[in-house]
Amino acid sequence: MNTELTRRHLLAAALATGVAVPLGTGRGWAAPASAPPGPAGLTLPPPTGPHRVGTVSLYLVDTSRPDPVAGPGRHRELMASIWYPAARHAGRHPVAPWLPAAPLRALLGSAGFDADAAAAPRTAGHEGAAVLRTPGRLPVIVFSHGAGGHRSEATIVVQELASHGYIVVTVDHTYDAFSEFPDGRLTVPGDLPVTPWDHAHDIRFLLDRIEDLAAGRNPDAEHRALPAGLGAALDPRRIGMFGWSKGATATALVMNTDQRVRAGLGFDGPMQSQPAVTDLDRPFMLMTAEFTRAAEPSVGQYWSHLRGWRLNVHADGGAHGSYCDHQWLVPQLARITGMSDEELANWIGTLDPARAVRIQQAYPLAFFDLHLRHRRQRLLEGPNPAFPEAQFIP
Repeated sequence: MNTELTRRHLLAAALATGVAVPLGTGRGWAAPASAPPGPAGLTLPPPTGPHRVGTVSLYLVDTSRPDPVAGPGRHRELMASIWYPAARHAGRHPVAPWLPAAPLRALLGSAGFDADAAAAPRTAGHEGAAVLRTPGRLPVIVFSHGAGGHRSEATIVVQELASHGYIVVTVDHTYDAFSEFPDGRLTVPGDLPVTPWDHAHDIRFLLDRIEDLAAGRNPDAEHRALPAGLGAALDPRRIGMFGWSKGATATALVMNTDQRVRAGLGFDGPMQSQPAVTDLDRPFMLMTAEFTRAAEPSVGQYWSHLRGWRLNVHADGGAHGSYCDHQWLVPQLARITGMSDEELANWIGTLDPARAVRIQQAYPLAFFDLHLRHRRQRLLEGPNPAFPEAQFIP
């Protein structure tokens, strides 16, 4: 579905990056007491896995796709990030911000806020750290963001998967994302129509680049250095994908057109596209909140096309952003600005943010462990008393 970013979605995205936030929430990172004055930084919950997390960005150019916006002779450019389990000495490397300063300022300004109001959260990802040495290659998961979003909007899920031994590759869908290229050029969502099929084309290009990496090649357009051990750690035969909103629809489209993706997970996607999705015999899980099968006919229709393993988990009380970082970050703003309970509920529903984080951390990991590692997951076999908010929709 080519859905324009509504003002509410823009505000939600801006709020998620923080306009004013508390320090020292007890989880994640907070600035030390001696920090110089400046914008407050949000915090993210730490991942729960046994491994440290590393990350590196890639600058990619798809020479098969001309870019009419950039001008004659230019091709589609994309920024991507790779998240992975890192070696023990990863702490020597700086941690990556949730969003670089320029895209963050653009995101805040686009929603009518002071562009310098807040600093981005710090993630658990150590930039450029060596990859953890393991006996074999690691499964790979790719992520597609929502309309007018960015590749960092599901960092809680991404770094959770990496901490449990997955390599996760995220990408900014240019002209539908707040993104910055290595030379400082900034791109933001604009008037150019960007459909779920455009997201899907980006992902298929990204899958080719994953194969390059696994074969020992460096696909970065500027041939910037890659973390030690990265290529040898990727397993291109075990690839999964997930996406939020429009990215969930793109996940279905990629699986319809590319056999390399063995399992797909959609976070509250509208599942609308032209042409529409078709029958799928590989595993797919829907995690719904607002775009339910009852409320959105296209979601119900997609469900009927799933011929293999399928599951629909619904977050009771959740909002559209309950499967993204928004659910955790927006309440930090609310406590500072005095937002009423009713106003906060408009952003995040009634699902407790800490509970939403646990759902984000547990269910995607269980899904990919089941289908990429073939490990039984009782969490996916029926309602679990540890997660009373997670309903199984038959």
